[in-house]
Amino acid sequence: MIVTVTGSLGNVGRILTEKLTAKGHTVKVVTSNPERSEEIRTLGAVPMVGLVHDYEFVKRSFEGSDAVYLMIPPDFHAPDIKEYIKTIGRQYADAVKETGVRLAVNLSSIGAHLEDGLGPTGPNFYVEQRLNELEHVHILHLRPGMFMTNFYGAMPMIQHQGIVGNNFNGSIHLPLTHPRDIAEAAFRAIDDFSVSGKQIQYVVSDVKSGEQVARALGAAIGKDDVYWAEFSDKQLLEALMRDGFSRTMAQVYIIEIGMAIRDGSFAEDYQKQQQQPVGGVTLDAFSREFSAARLPV
Repeated sequence: MIVTVTGSLGNVGRILTEKLTAKGHTVKVVTSNPERSEEIRTLGAVPMVGLVHDYEFVKRSFEGSDAVYLMIPPDFHAPDIKEYIKTIGRQYADAVKETGVRLAVNLSSIGAHLEDGLGPTGPNFYVEQRLNELEHVHILHLRPGMFMTNFYGAMPMIQHQGIVGNNFNGSIHLPLTHPRDIAEAAFRAIDDFSVSGKQIQYVVSDVKSGEQVARALGAAIGKDDVYWAEFSDKQLLEALMRDGFSRTMAQVYIIEIGMAIRDGSFAEDYQKQQQQPVGGVTLDAFSREFSAARLPV
């Protein structure tokens, strides 16, 4: 089978590409960075170098493919991130339709059940709906929770200040996802061609409170006194901007997601499904990875 993987060799794309090529599938990897080309070839895949903003390039990347993995890469320079997500999602849907792709696995998000959801969840709702309008195309929307790997960004604060936190209370239970489990779910759907019609699959590796996350990550690096700190929206926004985030990126991807976690809208549909965590990477397993990546003292 011929498969196009968008998102370059990111946390999910690399693992998915490795799995697909190992099974003998022909894989085309979309990347905006020409320097990734040799690395992509080393994995046995074909590099497709261009920008997802360019519809003709996207269409060319999808041509001849039986299946596509759709991931909308963040654009740190987009003046309106939510509109950017909708635009790229619309282009993906149009390209799938025009090129005759039969299966699309779309990386969406928990919270995408809400048309006006906070952060990227509302735009992800829009993208899901546009893909669902396609006739004769099988669609699987993968809805992961908070990426465990994002906690790597908090490592200096954990090591040197003994805290980790966000703009919500540490007692709230968080649906956590490891990229490996997303890659596995996408791989199974594509390799087996097991999707029929339009489907949604939540990909949650574990569910833990913020306080449990703080204790686990602290213990992983030998600090038993790490605790969860709740910041105000303003405090967190200012800290993120000091760390190099643009105001727009910080507001959409972190502040608003925290607000949705705080008001319960982020995980409400996942909780209604009463689905148990799936995948092999629990918080304990991730903590071992976290320990191996600790910063030098």
